[in-house]
Amino acid sequence: MRADPELERLARAHGVETWHDDWQGRRVDVDPDVVIAILGLLEVDASTSCAVRAALRQVPGTAPPPDEGPIAAPSSSQGGPVPIPHPPPTWGWMLQAYSVRSSASWDIGDFADVPHFVRWAASTGAGAVTLSPLHALLPDDPLPESPYAASDRRHRHPLYLRIEDIEAYRCGSPELRARVDALRPRSGSDLIDVQAAWRAKREALDLLWNHRPGRTTSDHDPALRLFATYSALAERHGPDWRSWPAPLRRPDSPAVGDAAVMMADRVAFHTWVQRCCEEQLTAVHKVAAGMAIGVVHDLAVGITQGGADAWRLQDIVAPGARLGAPPDAFSPQGQDWGLAALRPDRLAATGYAAYRDAMRGVLRHADAVRLDHAAGLWRFWWLPPGAAPDQGAYVRYHPHTMLRILTEEAALAGTVLIGEDLGTIQPRMTRGLRAHDVLSWSVLWLNRDAHGGFLPPAQWPEPAVATLTTHDLPTVPGFLSGAHVRAAVQAGVLRCGLEAERAAAADHGRLLTLLEAEGLADRSDSLEEIVVALHRLLAQTPCRVVLASPGDVLGEVRQPNISGTAASQYPNWRIPLPIRLEELCEDPRLRRVADILSASRPRVAAQSIAARPMRPELPGENGDG
Repeated sequence: MRADPELERLARAHGVETWHDDWQGRRVDVDPDVVIAILGLLEVDASTSCAVRAALRQVPGTAPPPDEGPIAAPSSSQGGPVPIPHPPPTWGWMLQAYSVRSSASWDIGDFADVPHFVRWAASTGAGAVTLSPLHALLPDDPLPESPYAASDRRHRHPLYLRIEDIEAYRCGSPELRARVDALRPRSGSDLIDVQAAWRAKREALDLLWNHRPGRTTSDHDPALRLFATYSALAERHGPDWRSWPAPLRRPDSPAVGDAAVMMADRVAFHTWVQRCCEEQLTAVHKVAAGMAIGVVHDLAVGITQGGADAWRLQDIVAPGARLGAPPDAFSPQGQDWGLAALRPDRLAATGYAAYRDAMRGVLRHADAVRLDHAAGLWRFWWLPPGAAPDQGAYVRYHPHTMLRILTEEAALAGTVLIGEDLGTIQPRMTRGLRAHDVLSWSVLWLNRDAHGGFLPPAQWPEPAVATLTTHDLPTVPGFLSGAHVRAAVQAGVLRCGLEAERAAAADHGRLLTLLEAEGLADRSDSLEEIVVALHRLLAQTPCRVVLASPGDVLGEVRQPNISGTAASQYPNWRIPLPIRLEELCEDPRLRRVADILSASRPRVAAQSIAARPMRPELPGENGDG
């Protein structure tokens, strides 16, 4: 890029970075063709030198507005300042909601299994339970299996409904209940059949809708009505709105209004389904009352290109652009998430309404929110059409403004904020999160010194959430056994298995060296004892919150997700916990780790965050726009 200063100046003016530091700190220059393509996605013509010069002359009128001034303390409806919650030192469990199966569930974790798990977690002294995203996914067949592939971040996916807890089932005739019961999958295999579970629940919901008590469903929430309209249209025309008949591609078109009237019964059906989700999620939230933090919901990083959010937000979406991540140690080829890219200039021009709406959607039932890929407050890795995952560039956003919005919404909701600041993160990003009372995320596998050794617990940061791993990284048993390398090679993510095995063996040795230096384990200890020792190490960190994964303690070697792989390569998001929920609650291995973590962070009394007063009603709720 240094060879063309005019193109570089134009890119900088529109927030496109022409170079970046990779995960090893080395400078990487972006291919000029990639820069030109991304400028084109922002509707800036840089195809020729003349076009670049013409675009530069327009910069003063088109450059994104600067960030605003200092962040003021948010105010309540009474006019007084609203503090952002600071969680007390505590610990908790990380849970993939789909993974916790019980003898009563439809072969996948649901809104009845989760509160059962939360009650058990609280009984072990835990102050928090984190959940994978519960956003509505594309209403497709096959269903997208990643919970991070959100179609609509303001609404929930009925895949997680406990069918038997729906009023229409409870009030139904014996014949109706028998028909619904016959649909329930009972495979119990070592992989979750997400598609079978969804097809069965979808058929059950249709049955219950047709036999529900009270035949009318009215709703004055315009956001819910629009989502229900999208869902009804998707049933008829397919889940990707971009392939619909042209008159239906604009949500504000007369044709969409006419279609909603013609399909009133299906619009009402999808409204009813969301109300069922809301009722069951409210029950999940209530179970956490009295915990130090409570239930931590996950705000997915983005939205699918053909989904409900992209349909209603198409004026701020960059058509053809995809979000991803550049290469790093765990994804050497980079990542293509296939998610829609929101234009920073259009976000600013619309007052960041889309971002605020997404936050409010996830805050409704949350005691805390985990912000997936918090670096996206500063910049996103954009991929132009046809580009490989490593052939992208960063596009800058407005972190100051977006952090202000986060601060306002979290303060009004009385909700703790946690930022997942992993990957190719810059120190200024972590500093920015902490300056706004957003806890950062600290992971054992990534906490290294300059020589590659693992940091001792005393050197971990205090304003952070500490974990041994994440859903995108190896499980502890997988790391210790080398299973993660074999899985990555088999999935085609790693080209040289032998080299990766040597690196993993070296890391294993470094880890044992740290445990020995801390007096927590010997090299001769069994794998199970080393897993326990690692949780002791976690407990010794000064981090505000410590989180453990049940799968780690129970010996699961398969990680939930290998980034950059498809379903044909690896069973992403389909791996259940090794034992059923009923057995889990009695398992001595989990109790042992819980006792270790509880001893380091005693149970906090009920005047904590989860026992705060109900959050004030926010503008835009209950149908007031």
